Amino acid sequence: MKFITLCLVLLTLSGLHNRLSAQDYKLAMGLRLSTSPPTLSNSVSIKYFLDETNAVEGLIGWGTRFGLGALYERHQLIGATPSLTWFYGGGGYVGFQDGKTWLGPTGIVGMDYKFANAPVNLSLDWKPELDILPDINFVPGAFAVSIRYT
Repeated sequence: MKFITLCLVLLTLSGLHNRLSAQDYKLAMGLRLSTSPPTLSNSVSIKYFLDETNAVEGLIGWGTRFGLGALYERHQLIGATPSLTWFYGGGGYVGFQDGKTWLGPTGIVGMDYKFANAPVNLSLDWKPELDILPDINFVPGAFAVSIRYT
């Protein structure tokens, strides 16, 4: 746990000076609090913008099972507000619990807001998962709120 905390602090410090005009941030890290059914429910979230509209997000989940996930996301402005975007994307995950492995693709759609005068970002999203291992199972109830330091 100390290693994860140290990595998060170092990534935060290295990304503080990088900013993008559309999102007003380049790197954000924080917590994603989700409903319990998906593999990637409650997790640490690290979002990095590749350019003004494309981002990658890594998730380290600790809900009902331990999980790792990665998402590619495409952000688009909502109206003329540069700090409010909606996004969509997809990726994959792997999870572990009681000697079993969960694996599958996941999608995501949501809204992202960066506060103008504070280094805080909020996201609301829906991230359904499709378990391929250990059994095929669609998990649609994956709603979450994320709060990140930018």
